[in-house]
Amino acid sequence: MAADFEALKTFLERTPFFGGLNEDELDRLARMCHARELPAGANVFLQGDTGRSMYVIVSGEVLMTHRASLGVECKLVRLLPGDFFGETTLIEMQPRPCTAHCETPVRLLELTNMDLYRLYREDLKAYVMVLQNINRELCRRLRRADGRIAELAEDGDEVTQIRAQPLLPRG
Repeated sequence: MAADFEALKTFLERTPFFGGLNEDELDRLARMCHARELPAGANVFLQGDTGRSMYVIVSGEVLMTHRASLGVECKLVRLLPGDFFGETTLIEMQPRPCTAHCETPVRLLELTNMDLYRLYREDLKAYVMVLQNINRELCRRLRRADGRIAELAEDGDEVTQIRAQPLLPRG
Protein backbone atom coordinates (compact mmCIF):
# COMPACT_ATOMS: atom_id res chain seq x y z
CA MET A 1 0.00 0.00 0.00
CA ALA A 2 2.91 2.38 0.70
CA ALA A 3 4.14 1.83 -2.88
CA ASP A 4 0.71 2.83 -4.21
CA PHE A 5 0.76 5.99 -2.11
CA GLU A 6 4.25 6.90 -3.37
CA ALA A 7 3.14 6.27 -6.97
CA LEU A 8 0.15 8.56 -6.37
CA LYS A 9 2.42 11.29 -4.98
CA THR A 10 4.77 10.95 -7.97
CA PHE A 11 1.79 11.33 -10.32
CA LEU A 12 0.52 14.37 -8.38
CA GLU A 13 3.95 16.04 -8.52
CA ARG A 14 3.79 15.94 -12.35
CA THR A 15 0.22 17.28 -12.49
CA PRO A 16 -0.22 21.07 -12.96
CA PHE A 17 -3.07 21.14 -10.44
CA PHE A 18 -0.60 20.24 -7.67
CA GLY A 19 2.31 22.40 -8.90
CA GLY A 20 4.33 24.32 -6.33
CA LEU A 21 3.31 22.18 -3.35
CA ASN A 22 5.96 20.86 -0.98
CA GLU A 23 6.11 17.23 0.17
CA ASP A 24 3.96 17.70 3.28
CA GLU A 25 1.31 19.58 1.27
CA LEU A 26 1.33 16.85 -1.40
CA ASP A 27 0.93 14.20 1.31
CA ARG A 28 -2.07 16.03 2.74
CA LEU A 29 -3.76 16.39 -0.65
CA ALA A 30 -2.95 12.83 -1.72
CA ARG A 31 -4.71 11.53 1.40
CA MET A 32 -7.78 13.62 0.51
CA CYS A 33 -8.12 12.19 -3.02
CA HIS A 34 -10.84 9.61 -3.64
CA ALA A 35 -10.09 7.12 -6.44
CA ARG A 36 -12.87 6.46 -8.97
CA GLU A 37 -12.99 4.16 -11.97
CA LEU A 38 -15.57 4.49 -14.74
CA PRO A 39 -16.09 2.42 -17.90
CA ALA A 40 -15.98 3.77 -21.44
CA GLY A 41 -19.33 5.36 -22.29
CA ALA A 42 -20.13 6.46 -18.73
CA ASN A 43 -20.70 10.08 -17.80
CA VAL A 44 -18.80 11.54 -14.87
CA PHE A 45 -21.49 14.22 -14.70
CA LEU A 46 -24.11 15.84 -16.91
CA GLN A 47 -24.60 19.44 -17.93
CA GLY A 48 -26.94 21.03 -15.39
CA ASP A 49 -26.06 18.66 -12.53
CA THR A 50 -25.27 20.09 -9.12
CA GLY A 51 -21.55 19.73 -8.55
CA ARG A 52 -19.64 19.11 -5.36
CA SER A 53 -16.45 17.58 -6.79
CA MET A 54 -13.62 18.15 -9.20
CA TYR A 55 -11.50 15.48 -10.84
CA VAL A 56 -7.94 14.79 -12.00
CA ILE A 57 -7.52 12.19 -14.74
CA VAL A 58 -5.05 9.43 -13.85
CA SER A 59 -5.69 7.38 -17.00
CA GLY A 60 -8.10 7.43 -19.91
CA GLU A 61 -9.82 10.16 -21.93
CA VAL A 62 -12.74 12.39 -20.98
CA LEU A 63 -14.65 14.39 -23.59
CA MET A 64 -16.26 17.62 -22.41
CA THR A 65 -19.41 18.59 -24.34
CA HIS A 66 -21.98 21.38 -24.12
CA ARG A 67 -25.55 21.18 -25.38
CA ALA A 68 -26.59 24.57 -26.79
CA SER A 69 -30.09 26.03 -26.51
CA LEU A 70 -31.15 24.55 -29.87
CA GLY A 71 -30.09 21.08 -28.71
CA VAL A 72 -26.87 20.84 -30.71
CA GLU A 73 -24.09 19.13 -28.77
CA CYS A 74 -20.70 20.81 -29.15
CA LYS A 75 -17.46 18.98 -28.36
CA LEU A 76 -15.40 21.38 -26.27
CA VAL A 77 -12.20 19.56 -25.35
CA ARG A 78 -10.71 16.10 -24.95
CA LEU A 79 -8.94 15.74 -21.60
CA LEU A 80 -6.06 13.34 -20.94
CA PRO A 81 -4.07 12.08 -17.93
CA GLY A 82 -2.91 14.96 -15.74
CA ASP A 83 -5.79 17.23 -16.82
CA PHE A 84 -8.40 18.31 -14.29
CA PHE A 85 -12.04 19.29 -14.69
CA GLY A 86 -15.17 20.09 -12.71
CA GLU A 87 -13.51 22.91 -10.78
CA THR A 88 -15.77 25.68 -12.11
CA THR A 89 -18.76 24.41 -10.14
CA LEU A 90 -16.74 24.54 -6.92
CA ILE A 91 -15.69 28.11 -7.59
CA GLU A 92 -18.93 29.67 -8.85
CA MET A 93 -21.39 27.32 -7.12
CA GLN A 94 -23.56 26.99 -10.25
CA PRO A 95 -24.81 23.86 -12.04
CA ARG A 96 -22.34 21.98 -14.22
CA PRO A 97 -21.82 23.97 -17.47
CA CYS A 98 -21.08 20.87 -19.55
CA THR A 99 -21.10 17.07 -19.64
CA ALA A 100 -17.99 14.98 -18.88
CA HIS A 101 -18.14 11.76 -20.92
CA CYS A 102 -15.66 8.85 -20.62
CA GLU A 103 -14.34 8.04 -24.09
CA THR A 104 -12.28 5.15 -22.68
CA PRO A 105 -12.16 3.42 -19.29
CA VAL A 106 -11.11 6.19 -16.90
CA ARG A 107 -9.36 6.34 -13.54
CA LEU A 108 -9.95 9.58 -11.68
CA LEU A 109 -8.96 11.27 -8.46
CA GLU A 110 -11.87 13.14 -6.93
CA LEU A 111 -11.63 16.11 -4.57
CA THR A 112 -14.85 17.34 -3.04
CA ASN A 113 -15.76 20.84 -1.93
CA MET A 114 -15.47 19.58 1.65
CA ASP A 115 -11.93 18.29 0.95
CA LEU A 116 -10.92 21.72 -0.31
CA TYR A 117 -12.58 23.39 2.67
CA ARG A 118 -10.63 21.06 4.97
CA LEU A 119 -7.43 22.02 3.13
CA TYR A 120 -8.32 25.70 3.67
CA ARG A 121 -8.71 25.11 7.42
CA GLU A 122 -5.60 22.92 7.79
CA ASP A 123 -3.12 24.53 5.40
CA LEU A 124 -3.98 27.95 4.01
CA LYS A 125 -0.74 28.18 1.99
CA ALA A 126 -1.46 24.90 0.16
CA TYR A 127 -5.08 25.95 -0.39
CA VAL A 128 -3.97 29.25 -1.97
CA MET A 129 -1.47 27.42 -4.21
CA VAL A 130 -4.19 24.99 -5.40
CA LEU A 131 -6.55 27.90 -6.15
CA GLN A 132 -3.77 29.70 -8.00
CA ASN A 133 -3.15 26.56 -10.09
CA ILE A 134 -6.87 26.34 -10.87
CA ASN A 135 -6.92 30.02 -11.86
CA ARG A 136 -3.90 29.56 -14.15
CA GLU A 137 -5.64 26.71 -15.95
CA LEU A 138 -8.90 28.66 -16.23
CA CYS A 139 -6.97 31.56 -17.78
CA ARG A 140 -5.32 29.18 -20.28
CA ARG A 141 -8.73 27.79 -21.23
CA LEU A 142 -10.21 31.26 -21.60
CA ARG A 143 -7.29 32.33 -23.81
CA ARG A 144 -7.80 29.26 -26.05
CA ALA A 145 -11.57 29.92 -26.21
CA ASP A 146 -10.95 33.56 -27.15
CA GLY A 147 -8.63 32.38 -29.92
CA ARG A 148 -11.27 30.00 -31.27
CA ILE A 149 -13.94 32.72 -31.23
CA ALA A 150 -11.60 35.10 -33.03
CA GLU A 151 -10.94 32.46 -35.71
CA LEU A 152 -14.68 32.07 -36.25
CA ALA A 153 -15.08 35.84 -36.45
CA GLU A 154 -12.37 36.00 -39.14
CA ASP A 155 -14.63 33.85 -41.30
CA GLY A 156 -17.30 36.56 -41.15
CA ASP A 157 -19.47 34.84 -38.51
CA GLU A 158 -21.35 37.78 -37.00
CA VAL A 159 -22.73 35.58 -34.21
CA THR A 160 -19.29 35.71 -32.61
CA GLN A 161 -19.22 39.52 -32.71
CA ILE A 162 -20.96 39.92 -29.36
CA ARG A 163 -21.54 43.33 -27.78
CA ALA A 164 -20.93 43.21 -24.05
CA GLN A 165 -23.62 44.43 -21.68
CA PRO A 166 -22.41 47.16 -19.31
CA LEU A 167 -21.93 46.10 -15.70
CA LEU A 168 -23.42 49.34 -14.40
CA PRO A 169 -26.50 51.08 -15.75
CA ARG A 170 -25.74 54.13 -17.85
CA GLY A 171 -27.20 57.47 -17.07
